Parts: sequence; structure tokens; C-alpha cells
Amino acid sequence: MGFGPLPGAPDSSAVLVDGPWTHRMVRANGIALHVAEVGAGPLVLMLHGFPQFWWAWHRQLTDLADAGFRAVAVDLRGYGASDKPPRGYDAPTLAADMAQLVNSLGESNAMVVGSDIGGLLAWTMAANHPRVVRSLAILGAAHPLRLRTAIGLRDGAQRRASAYALRTFQVPRRPEGLLARDGQYVHELFDRWTGPRWRGTPGYVADVGRYGEAMRIHPVAYCASEYFRWLVRSQIRRDGRRFAHSLRTPITAPVLHLHGDFDGCVLPSTAQGSGQYVTGDYQWRVLDGVGHFPHNEVPELVSGELIRWAKLYQS
Repeated sequence: MGFGPLPGAPDSSAVLVDGPWTHRMVRANGIALHVAEVGAGPLVLMLHGFPQFWWAWHRQLTDLADAGFRAVAVDLRGYGASDKPPRGYDAPTLAADMAQLVNSLGESNAMVVGSDIGGLLAWTMAANHPRVVRSLAILGAAHPLRLRTAIGLRDGAQRRASAYALRTFQVPRRPEGLLARDGQYVHELFDRWTGPRWRGTPGYVADVGRYGEAMRIHPVAYCASEYFRWLVRSQIRRDGRRFAHSLRTPITAPVLHLHGDFDGCVLPSTAQGSGQYVTGDYQWRVLDGVGHFPHNEVPELVSGELIRWAKLYQS
């Protein structure tokens, strides 16, 4: 993958945080995916975004389990303790990972909750693998076609907000160096993208430190960078055009869409209007004083909304 682990870099055991959940590896789509799970009942599968790992959902794991659900948070391909192959970081493959994970967990469908990149994959699952998606909850993510359109505006605000993906992550080795070095770049991204409620609190400092450490696990920095390389470069390739065409399939699953008004990564104006791709029930809610990570910034509110949505569509 072009570079080795830096001296003092942690290994995958760093993300196996103790708690009321169980850690295990599950085979899906030809790789092993690490999950943390707790509870029994209808499955709720949670997909983290960048630059996080399964820990992003630790509050929701226990809240959903206490409400009578089987709550599972996964490390996406290339993150945390999941397998980190050199390839497979295109959205169709990543969505197939998650669709097959639902079946590998012994379930026919799940409420799928996704944030950031995980939100993009949740939208993709609902379009390309609708049978495994009982309902959706999207946080800090626009429908991929809305995002593509907004980024395509040369003088648009979303294009400026996405400069990290369009520029930094397209330079060979640069993002790997920033992410793997010392956690400072991860801290800068959180400072830029979060709202005032959470930023600077003791919990913020501890969690951001944990996310920065997880990014230093070799070769997570490379894998995370490959997500953005594919998303940007595929737009002018045949595989990217096929992906975009597949996303025109109407979303029939009910969708809860939560978005912070301080989100500096995916702008509210970009996310708003994603409902045009949904033919099922669609609820849009803007969260005051909240940035790109609502599940971390206002965990009680988000857990309450997820439980409400999960109970509305249990079967």
C-alpha cells in the first residue's frame, strides 16, 4: 500500500473498547468485518463516517438495546478492526459489504443508520439492496446525487466545504501522512465541522483523541483516503456513471433525515431536498447548534429519534 506503519502506531486492538457490548468478527462479501453488538430484537445496523469508527455509536448502542432492539455498530471496510484489503473502496462494493452483513448477522433486513460516508452507503443500500433495508436514518449526509450536484457547482459553497476531499485527498500520500502522523489533522477536521454544543467539552476532547488514535492504525489512513479518491475520480469514469444511474432508483424505505445547522462538511442546503429521491415516508429535521456529528453532539436527542423511528417500522 506504499507505506508502512509509523513508529508507535497502535494496532487494531486499540478499538476493542470494553463495554456492555460484544465484539466479534463477521464474514461478509469476502472479508471479515468487526462489529460491536448488544441487545435483542429487530436489528438496527449503524454505519460510521469519516474520520470515525464503530465507537461513534457507543451511546446509541446501549440506548437502542435498552429500548428492545438488537443494536450493531460496524467498522467499515478498512477501518478499526475490520479487514483492510488493498481494494474495494468504491461505493457499490462498500454497500454490498453492508447488505451482506445484514444476512451474515442472521437477519433478513435492518433499520440502517448512517452518518457521513456511512450515510452515503445507507442511501446506496436502500437504492441497490432494498430488500435488506427496513428503514433508514441519515445523519450529516445528503443523498449522493444531491452531493454530486452541489460539488459540481464551481463557485458553490459545498464545493468549498468539500475542498479537503477534492484536493487534499487526491494528492498521492499526502492524506495518509496527515492522518497517520499524530491525530492533529483529525482534531482540525472536528473543530471545523462540529457545532458549539459539543466542541471543547471534556467528552469532545476524549472522543476526538480516540478517533485520531484509530486513524493511526496501519493502514487505515490509506483505506480512508481510497474512499475519497474513488468518490472524486469515478465521476468521470464509467463505473461512476453506473453508480449515479443506480441511485436514480426511488427509495421506498421510510427515511428519517437529521442534519445539524452548523454542519460545515455537508451543508444543510445540500442535504435539504434529498427527499426528492424518496417515495416512502420521509421526515427531515434540522438540529439547532449541531454540526456534522449529531449522534455525538446531542446523543440523547438522536437516540430518542432513532428509537422513535425504529418503533414505527419494526417489521
